[in-house]
Amino acid sequence: MEISVIIPTLNEADRIAEVVRRTRDLGECEVIVVDGGSDDGTLELARQEADQALPGPRGRALQQNAGAAAARGDVLLFLHADCWLEPGSLEEIRSALDSGDVPAGCFRQRIDAQGAAYRMLEWGNAARVRCFGWAYGDQGIFIRREVFERVGGFPEVRLMEDLLLSKSLARHGGIRLLGPRLHVSPRRWQQNGIVRQTLRNWTLLTLAHCGVSPDSLARHYVDVR
Repeated sequence: MEISVIIPTLNEADRIAEVVRRTRDLGECEVIVVDGGSDDGTLELARQEADQALPGPRGRALQQNAGAAAARGDVLLFLHADCWLEPGSLEEIRSALDSGDVPAGCFRQRIDAQGAAYRMLEWGNAARVRCFGWAYGDQGIFIRREVFERVGGFPEVRLMEDLLLSKSLARHGGIRLLGPRLHVSPRRWQQNGIVRQTLRNWTLLTLAHCGVSPDSLARHYVDVR
């Protein structure tokens, strides 16, 4: 079961080499970086480490779909550039998918900062997957290639492509939450404030469920890098 790890980037020069090295340390896999037009040398650094480092259109959904199209693996793992997985994660993916009845999954998070508020965020994000089957991109979504192609890949919107993909997967068996932790940078919570960032996320999620288009919501979302 070959796994292709697809990492979308935009101005991640300070971390992309380490993320690719950490991913390689997990075991045998293909690593593909798709850059959305960085002006800080991210793509050049990625070419030194990854199996493929491709220029792509800006937009996480577009970049991830481009990476999937270039991948050779029969399992696709989408990993944000400010995240890294603990040892044993690829084995857990293979074990979860080996039975044949699990189409996709994601990981429990560990936000790399101290404090009870971060632990509550981790618990809430895990509960969201368990209760509703909604995974966000910073939880390391993985999916069988055949299922990814069947649902049409990530919807090519500017925001919430991960939520929309999760909803599509509900008709194909849903998403399983795995145990190994995915470490996440706390940068967006630290820059925007934990309460403000969380309330903003909830507001965007509620508006999306009320029918507001993700492209409209994207105008109110600040992407921290």
